[in-house]
Amino acid sequence: MSTHMADTVEQKTSDHRRRRVRLLPLPGWWPLPAAAVLGLAAGGAYGVLKAPEYAATSYVVAVPDDTTEPATALGFAQAYGRIATSSSTLAYAQPRAGLDARRLRTQVRAETSPDSPMIAITGTSKSAAESADIANAVADALSLSGNQAAKNTGVQLLLFSQAVAPADPVSPSAPVSGAVGLCAGGLLGGLWLLTRPGRGRREEQLPRQEQSSRQQRSRQDEAVVDEFTATPTLPAQGEHVESKEKESVR
Repeated sequence: MSTHMADTVEQKTSDHRRRRVRLLPLPGWWPLPAAAVLGLAAGGAYGVLKAPEYAATSYVVAVPDDTTEPATALGFAQAYGRIATSSSTLAYAQPRAGLDARRLRTQVRAETSPDSPMIAITGTSKSAAESADIANAVADALSLSGNQAAKNTGVQLLLFSQAVAPADPVSPSAPVSGAVGLCAGGLLGGLWLLTRPGRGRREEQLPRQEQSSRQQRSRQDEAVVDEFTATPTLPAQGEHVESKEKESVR
């Protein structure tokens, strides 16, 4: 009987300990690794699922004539860079590029330099050959439209360098995008730890809460032990007979 009771007490105590282990709170810094892992997974998935993108660039230069100063050519280069992606220029480039004007506008951009009369026209596409075709088509269209007004402006546009099909995509690979996602997730997790409300108050109350929870668990264990070890005291057999004899004498 005593062995069975001891086994029961031990089983109850182990159950309470398992329950305590399961109910242990997570550490306060858990958002940092969780956010980093989520960022790594999201960045890697983006790099794997997104199709690679290629970019090719052609260059157009503004050349002044004998009666025009170089500073004027520089100013016209800035102006032509702004109209390189306009509707009129893209209308000229549309037949050669093989795309409609709306899609062509989203796949081409023009850049200029304040120190050089050079216009860089970059075409982007999921195909390397198509990106080069887009850049060359827009560059030719810009040169054609600009040279039509060369007599009035004194500046002529010349194709300085044609775009060629790139060998490598410009979009990030899966390892690079995964690393970027990891850094971004870790940064967001760290910012959340720094800005979460009541952080200092919880850190001050944590030792007190742990101490009170330990005392409560200790009292629960003692209650379980007392419940299964405390048995009612039974009178001995001799005492029972003796009390009966006394009652009969009375």
